Amino acid sequence: MASIDLDKVLDKTWADKSLEEILAAPVAALKGVSDRDGELLQEAFGVKTVADLADLKYVRWAQALAALEAAK
Repeated sequence: MASIDLDKVLDKTWADKSLEEILAAPVAALKGVSDRDGELLQEAFGVKTVADLADLKYVRWAQALAALEAAK
């Protein structure tokens, strides 16, 4: 089973929330992502939530390319 240290990837106010709440949260809930970054992601790609970011095809493509490189 996969796990993640939520304190390392989320702002403190989101670390105790449920996974459902986190996925519905604005991308600024992610540590290091500002409200302005979230606005820019929404303008550029229509990304409003953490789930939207995870489902963004460009993110998935970049992850696939990185996985291919790592598998070499």
